[in-house]
Amino acid sequence: MPTDLEGATERTYLLPNSTNNRRLSAVQQDGDSHSILSSHVSKGEQALFAQPIGERLPYNDYTTIDWLHDLVKDSFRFRAIHSRPGIRNAIYSAFDSCQGWIAAAIIGVLTACVAFAVDVAAATVSDWKIGHCSSNIFSSREICCTNHSPLNIAEELGEDCKEWHMWSVDYTGAFAIYVGFALLFGIISGSVTMLTKSSLPATASKQDDVKSGGEQGVAGKTMYLAAGSGIPEIKTILSGFVIPNFLDFKVLAVKAIGATFAVATGMCLGKEGPFVHISTCVAYLVGMWFPKYRDNGRKMRELLSAGCSAGLSVAFGAPLGGVLFSYEEISTYFPRKVLWRAFLCSLTAAVVLRALNPTGTGKLVLFETHYGTSYKPVHYLIFVVLGLAGGLFGGVFCKANFLWSKSFRQIPVIKKYPVFEVFLVVLVTALLQYPNPITREPGDIIIKNLLVDCRSSKRSWICERETGEGNSAYFGWLVYGTAVKLVLTIITFGCKVPSGVIIPALDAGAFFGRLIGQWITTISPGIFAMVGAAAFLAGVSRMTISLVVVMFELTGELEYIVPNMIAILVAKWVADALEREGVYDLAQTVLGHPFLDLDNSLSIVQKENALVEVLIPPRQTMEEITVDVPKDGTISRYVLDTKLDQLKRRGLMDAGLVLVQNGMLQGYLAESELDFGLNNMGHSWEVTSRIRLLGNADEEEYDLSVFVDRTPLTICASAPVEYAVEMFGKLGLRYLIVVEEGSSKVVGVIIKKRLVVWLEKRKH
Repeated sequence: MPTDLEGATERTYLLPNSTNNRRLSAVQQDGDSHSILSSHVSKGEQALFAQPIGERLPYNDYTTIDWLHDLVKDSFRFRAIHSRPGIRNAIYSAFDSCQGWIAAAIIGVLTACVAFAVDVAAATVSDWKIGHCSSNIFSSREICCTNHSPLNIAEELGEDCKEWHMWSVDYTGAFAIYVGFALLFGIISGSVTMLTKSSLPATASKQDDVKSGGEQGVAGKTMYLAAGSGIPEIKTILSGFVIPNFLDFKVLAVKAIGATFAVATGMCLGKEGPFVHISTCVAYLVGMWFPKYRDNGRKMRELLSAGCSAGLSVAFGAPLGGVLFSYEEISTYFPRKVLWRAFLCSLTAAVVLRALNPTGTGKLVLFETHYGTSYKPVHYLIFVVLGLAGGLFGGVFCKANFLWSKSFRQIPVIKKYPVFEVFLVVLVTALLQYPNPITREPGDIIIKNLLVDCRSSKRSWICERETGEGNSAYFGWLVYGTAVKLVLTIITFGCKVPSGVIIPALDAGAFFGRLIGQWITTISPGIFAMVGAAAFLAGVSRMTISLVVVMFELTGELEYIVPNMIAILVAKWVADALEREGVYDLAQTVLGHPFLDLDNSLSIVQKENALVEVLIPPRQTMEEITVDVPKDGTISRYVLDTKLDQLKRRGLMDAGLVLVQNGMLQGYLAESELDFGLNNMGHSWEVTSRIRLLGNADEEEYDLSVFVDRTPLTICASAPVEYAVEMFGKLGLRYLIVVEEGSSKVVGVIIKKRLVVWLEKRKH
């Protein structure tokens, strides 16, 4: 910079050019300390040495990732790889650019293989409740009785089934055996799920909610990683939080085994939700093969978003629906390149699954229909009625399931022994479903039977009743099936087994639609069953565009996209009027995961008329997390040890120290980096040692300044709280420093978990 202002031009730098030539401190020169640093800090982070944003350790369990920091880190990695000269480096640069596509294809292949194994196993084990195949006990009833078989294209169906033997021809005996096998499978599924029990830290500190008083610890929570669909947890992970071990291979294996036996019980659940969890586990494990994704939380979440699409693709044979589902329902961050890779991942999964052919039909379409008749404008009214019913079902289900989770599942014996709850639910389900010939079958078979067109097929039990005389009992079974599915789905969703809500919602809607179709004789009642299924699922999950595409891919009926759109949109409107949040959002509330939904959050704060100052922690908390650094940039180790102990007692793992000088912000040091610097790197330094936090380190000096973020984002305490929500939601911040209006002195710090808790208190 010129010394005289007259010599300056428009190209003159306003600030002196930083050379980033910091000398190595004693900690970095020491052999043992340098080895410890290298083993804990990735090469990508080490490349950020002397940068103002500071180096970071791998993210701790149940903490927030820093999207902006990871963006800068990936930029450094990209420049380091693509700026090297030479043919070999050019080849490696090309490989680096292709890694995302390669990983997406591998994820699709592996997900399809896992789905094939689960599909075949679930069909076989489920049929064991009724009987067995004398020629091969590991064959399902369909494979045993027809020429359908995996890996081969089906030929003609077998008329008779001499090789399939029922356990008992007596109704009472068959009923008892059915219930016994269902209970056995439920206990197996629940017991396997218990193997994934994990303890997690708390979301918020109780100390933050008091203005004064003593130090208060925070109790964590217990979580079964393989239970449920996994979709709420995946949404939490993709929003920027770290749930430890949730995507490990052990969880994948337990999820696959548990889902097989859970579906076999006949409970009102499906394996389609768990498939999304399984595909995300596969994406995580594949991503760990590539340093590009392994060492960068932001890049890993791009790959996980693409992997999610493969789950729904293999669940329903719906590759396009899988991509849209990941975009609409799962992902928080979904740039265009993720869309392309999700497309490839979903496509690869569908191609491989079709080649493996688990259904034996050689087709991706699970419930192929050929109604042969078209709807008329007068039928739009019926589709609207189905949408109203679907929205009512969805709203009631969401409220009732939330209350059930907050009441029945809080009973001490149920909370302490989750397998006992599974036992009770399986028992009630078996006793209620077996008497009804339609609900006796697995969930996917129920939908297939209810969508049948009796004008082209007379062989099913449903068609025999609809074409026969005196079918009042059949009407009763449809009403009974609709009611039972509603009640059982409410008490089943949330049990500690791998389960999803998609199939039960489709079942209930198909029952109701088929019932309505009995009074509409101009077109096939299967059409109303199809539209009703879509409406009920829309009411429960609030899916819209992706659900329309899934229904088209499920049935192959392009002509009925408009009726499905009408019913789905009406169902969403009605369900939103009854309960603002869908089933997955409410499940996140029950589980207590710190998920920031930007749209819902803005709708909450728009009613508050609040300022950012309401998010400032109490005075005691600010005193504990603020460090007034002397002008020389060093501070006593004893002070930092004391501050670290106070941070650990708060139990959040996401907090840190705000570094100030005369009240002005100088930087931010996260808890994990502080802990590592004091207890790992600085193990040989005395308590009386001085530690450098700001400025350049001299030789033989204990230096932690490399971990200090000297460029934290700030916000004025008088700003509308909408500013903070937008910054956390769209920038992916981990923390935000609050400064006083006018003086710009630090008055508070907001971490993402604190914002989420503040919003949750105003939601319910």
